[in-house]
Amino acid sequence: MPDELRQIPFLESFSEEHLNAVLDASAVLECEPGDAVVTEGADATRIFILLTGELEVIKDGDTLTTLSSIGDIFGELAALEDETRSASVLAKSKAFCLAVDQKFLEHMMPKDENPSFYAALYEFIAKLLARRLSATSQYLACVDKELRELKKASMAEA
Repeated sequence: MPDELRQIPFLESFSEEHLNAVLDASAVLECEPGDAVVTEGADATRIFILLTGELEVIKDGDTLTTLSSIGDIFGELAALEDETRSASVLAKSKAFCLAVDQKFLEHMMPKDENPSFYAALYEFIAKLLARRLSATSQYLACVDKELRELKKASMAEA
């Protein structure tokens, strides 16, 4: 296990044995600029971890965010919930991603036989979602404040 991979928060959650299972259920994707890593509306079985490069998250043609930090995770909700992808992810630069196949992982490590592994996996995803929810809430609070100020200024002008 390269030390660089050990630094990724998602991977550091697992024991050595569990980590080997995750890596066995994974592939490294090499992406050139413009390549689609994930396509909006597509079926999902993989969770992705950015190893290097820069990616854009696009929904309905609009860029939502850029992923550029080693260890950024995307695609986890659709893969875990058997849903279609809610957004596309395109490479902005040459990028490498670790693609963890959730279905293959479940086949290798059945949930009922590996509760500690899935506890670590779901704990990490819960923490990730809590951070994203907090960031979204802060953003929405700023937008709400800005909107109220614009309404107030608009009423003062009228």
